[in-house]
Amino acid sequence: MFDLATTALLRAVLDEVCENVSRSETGARTHVASKILDAATRGDKSPDHLKKVGREALSQAPTMWR
Repeated sequence: MFDLATTALLRAVLDEVCENVSRSETGARTHVASKILDAATRGDKSPDHLKKVGREALSQAPTMWR
């Protein structure tokens, strides 16, 4: 479980990375969120690195998710 500050950071990173992805495209957003969460669970809380992880996840998502 993450503290409130970390949860807010993760949400902000997800929103920034997925700013051009419709909220109705839950598959893509879920894929990106899971990769960001994986990184944070391993202890990475750097906003820049979490954004990088999220962007990589988005670029690797199947085309139908973008």
